[in-house]
Amino acid sequence: MSALATEHNAVNLGQGFPDFPMSAELTGLVTEAMQNGFNQYAPMPGYMPLREAIAEKIEFLYNTKVNPGTQITITPGGTYAIYTALTTVLQPGDEVIVFEPGYDSYIPNIVVNGAIPVRIDLQFPGYKINWAEVRQRITPKTKMIMLNSPHNPTGAVLGEDDIQQLREVVQGTNIIILSDEVYEHIVFDNVKHQSILRYPDLAKRSFVCFSFGKTYHCTGWKLGYAVAPDAFTREFRKVHQFNCFSCHTPSQVALATFLRNKDSYLTLGSFLQQKRDYFLQLMTNTRFSMLDSKGSYFICAQYDRISDESDKDFAIRITKEFGVAVIPVSAFYQNGTDNKVVRFCFGKKEETLALAAERLSQV
Repeated sequence: MSALATEHNAVNLGQGFPDFPMSAELTGLVTEAMQNGFNQYAPMPGYMPLREAIAEKIEFLYNTKVNPGTQITITPGGTYAIYTALTTVLQPGDEVIVFEPGYDSYIPNIVVNGAIPVRIDLQFPGYKINWAEVRQRITPKTKMIMLNSPHNPTGAVLGEDDIQQLREVVQGTNIIILSDEVYEHIVFDNVKHQSILRYPDLAKRSFVCFSFGKTYHCTGWKLGYAVAPDAFTREFRKVHQFNCFSCHTPSQVALATFLRNKDSYLTLGSFLQQKRDYFLQLMTNTRFSMLDSKGSYFICAQYDRISDESDKDFAIRITKEFGVAVIPVSAFYQNGTDNKVVRFCFGKKEETLALAAERLSQV
C-alpha cells in the first residue's frame, strides 16, 4: 500500500510510521557518540549502560527488578526480538496460540520454525480475547501463547481481567508466553498498560519484546530489546549471537543517556491521544464508522455505509481515486476474514491528518 500511495501521490495513513521528526536531542546524542569513537561492535547482549537504563525503567514503571546482565538483550528491532524468541523455543510440531487479526510477522515466524499456529479470532468489533475458546484450543502440544497489547492493527488493549484469565489458563502448565509490547507507552484514556512484567508469576515464563523505534519516532533505527528470565535469555542469545551478533553502537550509547529522561516516554501517550482525538473529530465529516482505539497509533473504521466492496478492493480504490492509503484489516488474517474494516495510522502531522480527512469526506 505504501508503494501504491507513492505511485498515486496519496496521503499515506497505511504503514505505521510517523511523518514528523524525532527528538533533536536524541539525534545529537548519536552524533556525539560517533564523534567520541563509539563506532565498533557493541557487546553481543547490548551496551551495558543501556541495559542498566532499561532495567531502571522497568523497575520504575512496573515495580519489577530485572537483571541487566542476564535478562535483557538489545536487538535490531522488535520484530527480530519476536522471531528470535520463537526460534529459541519452538520445535517442529509445537503449537502456538496466536490471535487474529495480528501483526503480519507472527505466523510466518511460527511456521518457519516448523511449529503450528493455532489461530483464534479476536471478538469483533471490540477485538477482545475469547478466553473460553483459548481454553478449548489448549492441547498437550501447546508450547506458547502470543499476546500483543496495545494491539496492532486494532488499538485494543489487555485489561486486568485478561491477565487473570491468562494466569488461570497457564497455571500448572509449561506454556511459554510471548508478549509483544512495542506500543507500551502509547496508551490512551488513563488506561494502564498491563505489561507482563508487572506480574512475576507470568514474567518468569515469558519473553517480553519492546521497540525503541515506536517510542522515539525512529522506526528506521530498527532497535529494540527482549526481556526474559535467565534461562530463556541464555538460549535466546545463542540464536542472537550467530544471527546479527550485535546492534548499532552509537544509537545504543545515545539511548543509554536519553532513556533516563522519563518525560520522553511518559508524555508519549497524551501526545498521540491528541492526534487520535483530532483525527476522530475530523472523521465525523465522513461516512466511516470509527471503532475504538485505546492504544498504539492505529485506529480502525468500518466503511459499510459507503460500499460493499471487499476491504482490499476498497483500500486500493480510495488510494487511487481519493488519494488516501489505508490498510485492509483482512490482510492481518491468514484466511482473509473481511469485516469491511480498514486501518488508519494517525501518528502523523496534523496537516497530514487534515488533508487525509478532507479527501476521505469525498468518499
